[in-house]
This record gives sequence, C-alpha cells and structure tokens, in this order.
Amino acid sequence: MNAFATACRRALVCALAGLAAASAAALDAPAGRVVLTVSGEIDVRNSPEGAQFDMAMLEKLPQHSFSTRTPWFPEPRKFTGVLLRDLLAAVGARGKTIKAIALNDYRVDIPVDEAAHHEVMVAYRLDDKPMAVRDKGPLVVIYPFDSRPELRSAVHYGRAAWQLRQIELR
Repeated sequence: MNAFATACRRALVCALAGLAAASAAALDAPAGRVVLTVSGEIDVRNSPEGAQFDMAMLEKLPQHSFSTRTPWFPEPRKFTGVLLRDLLAAVGARGKTIKAIALNDYRVDIPVDEAAHHEVMVAYRLDDKPMAVRDKGPLVVIYPFDSRPELRSAVHYGRAAWQLRQIELR
C-alpha cells in the first residue's frame, strides 16, 4: 500500500471514530422488536448483550440505496439500508473483524477494512419493500457487486450474509 492510501485509510478511521464519539450518547433502547444485535469490541451499548437495534433505529441512520446483480436473483435488484461503516460508527466499533451471524447460524468473517473501502450495506429493503425472512430478510449484508469487478468473487458472495441477526466485532 502506498503512502497516500495509508494516509487516506487513517483519515477515514479518524472520521469514523469522530462519528462514533458524536453518537456515543445517542443510542436509545429499542422500542420495537430487536432485529440486530452488535456485540464484542464496541464502545456504545444499550443492553447487556451489546447494541441492539429495532428497524426504526436502523432507519434513523443515514440511508443509502444501490442496484446490483447477485448470484441469487436473475436481474439487478435495488437494495436500501445503512452502510456498514455508518452502523459500525454508531456503536463505536474497535475490532478489526466482523463476524456476521444469520438466523440459521451461518457465520462469516468480514474485515472491517472492507466496510471502509467498499459501500457494504446492511439492507432491509429490496426493491423498496421490506424483506421477509423467506426473501433473505429482514436484514442482509450486501456488496455493490456491479461497482467493482473484484467484488464479483466467491469470497465476496460468501460475505453477503442474508437473514442477518447479529454482528460481533473482534
């Protein structure tokens, strides 16, 4: 990695830390059904389990959308949700590895650097509609596969965890 890339990565990490500090006091307890728990090496918690989010809490974070093709759908689909890096900032994430855990106990490790480097999203809408469990929801970790050729790989497809229920930071 060259010096410019290293400096950019450090600046991004500092910006994320600043966002985390600003939101540290702002994580209320969920009022609705918990759809995601973030645990492990985090600074911001709202329960003994870690940082719990209901859907309304996720919707209050900055929203993003992109369309991309996936191996699971024959045509490009529009995904809407929160960027993983914004979610990590909201909980004051300190770990280097994300373990994404699905409802069926599927587990996959995602380097935290990927959240900073790519527009990785925790999506809760597919084509502007909430995702049911039978449709890979209610949450899915999704990459913008069409944005960069290197994302169209078995490694990145495997990191796109659907039916996401928990994120552990290590």
